[in-house]
Amino acid sequence: MTPELHQKLTAWRQHLHAHPELSLQEKATAAFVQERLTELGIPFEAGIGGHGVVATLTRGSAAGRVGLRADMDALPITEDTGLSYASKTPGVMHACGHDGHTAALLGAAALLAADTSWSGTVDFIFQPAEEGFGGSRAMVAAGLFERFPMDRVFGFHNWPGLAAGTIAVHDGAVMASGGRITITIEGHAGHAGMPHLTRDPVMAAGHLIVAMQSVVSRGVDPLDTAVLSLSTIEGGTAPNQIAGKVVIRGTLRHHRDEVKDIILKRIGEICAGIATSFDVKVTPDIVMGVGVTANTPEEAGLARLAADKVSAPVRRDLAPSMAGEDFAFYLRHRPGAFVWIGNGPLRDGAELHGPRYDFNDAILPVASGWMAEVAKTALSSN
Repeated sequence: MTPELHQKLTAWRQHLHAHPELSLQEKATAAFVQERLTELGIPFEAGIGGHGVVATLTRGSAAGRVGLRADMDALPITEDTGLSYASKTPGVMHACGHDGHTAALLGAAALLAADTSWSGTVDFIFQPAEEGFGGSRAMVAAGLFERFPMDRVFGFHNWPGLAAGTIAVHDGAVMASGGRITITIEGHAGHAGMPHLTRDPVMAAGHLIVAMQSVVSRGVDPLDTAVLSLSTIEGGTAPNQIAGKVVIRGTLRHHRDEVKDIILKRIGEICAGIATSFDVKVTPDIVMGVGVTANTPEEAGLARLAADKVSAPVRRDLAPSMAGEDFAFYLRHRPGAFVWIGNGPLRDGAELHGPRYDFNDAILPVASGWMAEVAKTALSSN
């Protein structure tokens, strides 16, 4: 990558950082992507699965076709970086680096547009709504793989705490499957001074929260991985009234479906037991996400080969993360690989989803270079 292109990508990335948009609201971000693609002379289709954009480059006569994906949405987090290009939108920031992912994919498009050494077709997928709003599912439902019949798909996530520019490639699982938990406890409200006339959902909630801590610690094999976190609780409006309802929300994560089945069974059993013990109604509602993000073997090998070609250090020894990633939905339909690219040392408050997080612009040449190279490597392997 030339210094001029690196400088341009940095400016683009910082513009996106200053103008973040939440999931399902990425209209201006998608328009910015379309403007840059037009500048690069790369044709595209917009409005795919919401604000999704897919650009396509074809060169030579080879029949192979590869997809490269970046996500575009931001998070409802108040930024605390003090940067000159900090978010101008109150309460919204690019705290997960999707601004950098988008800029890196634009850089890969620029590199491949200027490179005459490859043959085939590359689709550049700019995806909305990754942060829990089903952007990948929406793009697939809109005919992504029928309209752009790619053979494989690749993507990356920046990774704070991993040395800047180092590429981690997993064999198998990379990111966890997730589920959103809502547990509603309904009792009978009444005067706090006459609790015998009530059925207290707050006390039931306390016992339920404690009992739930045994689901993973006593129900899941210690050599497996799982997380069950109950993160919010809402109930009551007055200190002298016992509330009529409590709502608890949280998340579960796992890497194997067998573990998910154990967790769901135990949640149901505990909810039923609490309902009986405290004479309340307990209703668990669990919505599962898109599944485990797991690399397919051949594509993981291509990802490592591409990393070698851009002279990036490669790590194969990192454990998978318990964070989720909706790239998994693409992998239900096509083989592919999802890698981590190091963002540099981890600083307090600057982890992913932290208020002082910022994408490291110094890794843009590696990120764009790897994406361009993995497309070429995959096409040549065909």
